[in-house]
Amino acid sequence: RIQVLGCSGAIAQNARTTSFLVDDHILVDAGTGVGDLPLVALANIDHVLLTHSHLDHIAALPLMLDSVGGSRSEPVQVYALPETIAALKAHIFNNVIWPDFSAIPSPEQPFLRFHTVQVGQVLKLGRH
Repeated sequence: RIQVLGCSGAIAQNARTTSFLVDDHILVDAGTGVGDLPLVALANIDHVLLTHSHLDHIAALPLMLDSVGGSRSEPVQVYALPETIAALKAHIFNNVIWPDFSAIPSPEQPFLRFHTVQVGQVLKLGRH
């Protein structure tokens, strides 16, 4: 099941940036439409696949993690190309713009874990 949370390149009334929820626990991109989900639905997201690092595809990720990180027993798993992960670490999760949730509350039990993927790689994501 795929729910379109946003498919616009900008925001305005009834317009949200790119994000799709798959089977209630996989998020493809994290645009502003993610903010329309209730807190319980946000906490249910286990995997986030990012297509690239443009703001319209990652804008809600820092706020989502801040909202649900403390209520989850496992980190949110974020999958992206190495360049996208590098951009997120350098420009968002850098303790200047936003906390580095890949290291807090502790490096052993962070709010998020990054996973690099390669073009053409097949991922099998699901609930265990």
